[in-house]
Amino acid sequence: MTLLADPDTPTEIARRLARVLPARLAGKSGRGRRFDVQVVSEPFTAGTEDPPTLMRRIIDRRNEEGWDIVVALTDLPLHSHGRKLVVDLSHEHRVALLSLPPLGGLRLRTRARQAVEEAVLSLADPRAAEAGERRSSPPLGRFAGGLAPIHRDHVGEDEAADLRYVAGGARGYLRVLGGMVRANRPWRLVPGLSKALAAALATGAIATVNSTVWSLAGSLSTPRLVIAMVGSVALMIGWLIVDASLWHRSKDASPEEKKRTSLYNASTVLTVGIGVLVCYVGLMAVNLLWALFILNDRVFAALTRSPLEATDYWTLAWFVASVATVGGALGSGLESDEAIRAAAFSKREQERRDALRDHDDE
Repeated sequence: MTLLADPDTPTEIARRLARVLPARLAGKSGRGRRFDVQVVSEPFTAGTEDPPTLMRRIIDRRNEEGWDIVVALTDLPLHSHGRKLVVDLSHEHRVALLSLPPLGGLRLRTRARQAVEEAVLSLADPRAAEAGERRSSPPLGRFAGGLAPIHRDHVGEDEAADLRYVAGGARGYLRVLGGMVRANRPWRLVPGLSKALAAALATGAIATVNSTVWSLAGSLSTPRLVIAMVGSVALMIGWLIVDASLWHRSKDASPEEKKRTSLYNASTVLTVGIGVLVCYVGLMAVNLLWALFILNDRVFAALTRSPLEATDYWTLAWFVASVATVGGALGSGLESDEAIRAAAFSKREQERRDALRDHDDE
């Protein structure tokens, strides 16, 4: 069998699965069958998000290469008739298309392995390939039950797929959203904003040795410090999204496209938000170490007229992190838009947005 995977996260997951699937499939098939698994990494979703079109591409690749069973993995969220597609299966052609985001952001590899196993076992069943039975084939109970809220959905007579699973309801939406954020890997935003972080660190270093900042930090209550933190983080998120044109706008006014656009924008806000929060925590840790090194109790008491206590280090580091984050937001203007997009989005998502941008320009 072949795992056809989009580059980046899907390929990484496919290569991990290839190590364990042969033994697990052989054990579960119960017929003494042997499964050889190969991974082919190529951007099979380039230029389209239409499941029927993708299924035809996968079938064509299978016929060209003479593959036995093909399971294609992508980290793009796919939609079918307004529903969030999880997997399409064609028992006649022995191919499956699996969208990773509906599996969620947690335990992704485990859920992907389970989904691939159930899909392969279904495709490998000789009874499922018979034309008279493929439309009435029973649902993959273990697959749907283990990945609730996933359920079967209707497949059009003119489509290559004969079995489809979709994610529905609020839980399904949250699963897809979490999977999209997981695919974007928001922690990559930290090294991707090197110039912004440099500006933030410089701002924090200067603020930490400023006696006015000492007095101001000591006079702030916890609610005010929380407000300063939320405000600075929100400013950083908004600045990055606006400055790098990360907000997705669609000229299509259809309800389905509006839902898709809101999903993409929600994942953008969460991705950038998590990345900024990681930066904020890092800045707080650095500022705390700097404060522990630089502050002198006698100098502090002389300038602020209050003794230096342990809580003053935390309060100062917290407040300075908020000030430094604002400085980082200004410093992010030195980053190129391409660098920010590369740090904020997965490879598939970048290519999708570039294609839409080129289409709008035309």
